[in-house]
Amino acid sequence: MWSNLPFDLLANIFTYLSPDSLARAKAACRNWRATAEHASTLPVRHRHPPWFIALPTRSWGLSCYVHNPIKDNWHFLPLDHTISPIKPIATIFGLILLKLTSTTSLQLAICNPFTKQFKTLPVLNLARTNPAVGVVENKSNQGFKIYVAGGMSEATTGGAVYQPTIEIYDSICEKWEIIGKMPVEIAVRLTVWTPNESVYSNGTLYWMTSARAYSVMGLDISTNRWRELSVPLADKLEFAALVPRNGKLAVVGGACGGDGCIWELGEDDDVWSLVGKVPFELGIRLLGNRVNWGSVKCVGIKGAVCLYRDLGSGIIVWKEVFGDEDKWEWDWIEGCCSIRGGQIQNFPIKGFLMYPNLAHSNF
Repeated sequence: MWSNLPFDLLANIFTYLSPDSLARAKAACRNWRATAEHASTLPVRHRHPPWFIALPTRSWGLSCYVHNPIKDNWHFLPLDHTISPIKPIATIFGLILLKLTSTTSLQLAICNPFTKQFKTLPVLNLARTNPAVGVVENKSNQGFKIYVAGGMSEATTGGAVYQPTIEIYDSICEKWEIIGKMPVEIAVRLTVWTPNESVYSNGTLYWMTSARAYSVMGLDISTNRWRELSVPLADKLEFAALVPRNGKLAVVGGACGGDGCIWELGEDDDVWSLVGKVPFELGIRLLGNRVNWGSVKCVGIKGAVCLYRDLGSGIIVWKEVFGDEDKWEWDWIEGCCSIRGGQIQNFPIKGFLMYPNLAHSNF
C-alpha cells in the first residue's frame, strides 16, 4: 500500500514524523529517501521537542554528541575530518554557525551536523578579531542575517584599534555589508566583555556583557541605535546568560549558595519579572552541595531552556508543557556517559538546542 501512495501525500505523512523516525524512513529505499528529503523542506505537522547537541570546547572539529528527547538517549555524530578547527557560536534553522580558529581574524562557516555539510562564508569587508556576533532569522523565507559588531582591527599606522562599525551578512545575497558606525565605548565592551551568544527579540539584538557586573547591550536593527539594560542581581551573579522565551528576552543566572533564577523582560518597559526558579533538588544534582554556579552554562530555544556543565554531568531542562505555552515544567536529562555500551570520557562542552534539519541544505 505504501508504495502506491502519491509522492505528495507520502511527503505530507512524513512531516508528522520525529527526526529519528524520518531518518529511518529515509534509509528504507530510494523512493522514500527522495520523499523524506522533500518532507524535510515542508512545515512540520506535529511539534516535536528540540534536541540538545554537545560540542567539545577544545580541539573540536571531528565529532559531536546529540540527545534525542523522544527516545531519551544519546548519539555520536562523526563529522567531516577535513573541517578546520572551529568554535561553535549559534544555531540557525537546524544549522550551526561556526568560527574558524585557524585564523586570528573572524572567519565564519556553517555546518549541518546531521547531513555533514559544511560551507565557509565570504570574508568580511573589514578584518576583525573577537567581535560580537549575532543572528537574526527570517522565519518566512528561511533566510537569516549575521551581525558583527566591534572587534579589533589593524590601524593604518600600525598596531590595533577597536573597530566602531557594524557589518551584516545576508544569506539571500550571500555577501557582507557595512551598515554604520557605533560608539567606540560600546565597541570596546562588545570586544572585551561579550561572549558571542545573542538573542533577538522584538526588533532588538541583545548581547550579555560582564564588565564589573553583568549588563545587557541591545542593538535596534531598524535604527542601528544601542541601549543598555541592567541585569537583576547583576553584581551577585556567578553566571548569567541570555535566552529567548516565548518571543521575549530572558536572563538565566545563579548566585553563590543561592537559587538559579529566570527573569523575563517586559515588552513595554525595561522591568524584569521573575518567572522561574531552578528546583533545589535539581540544582544540587547538577552542582553538588556547594551550589557554585560559576561553571554553569545555559542555552535556550522556543519552548525550552537548558542548564548544563559538561558532557557527563547531566542537564536541567525547563520546558513548555505541550499545548499550553503559559505552563512550563522542570525535568532532568542524564549526562552522556556511554553510547551503545561504550564508555564516553567526560569533557567540557558547548551546548545548543536545535530542531534537526535532515534536508540537504542549499546554503
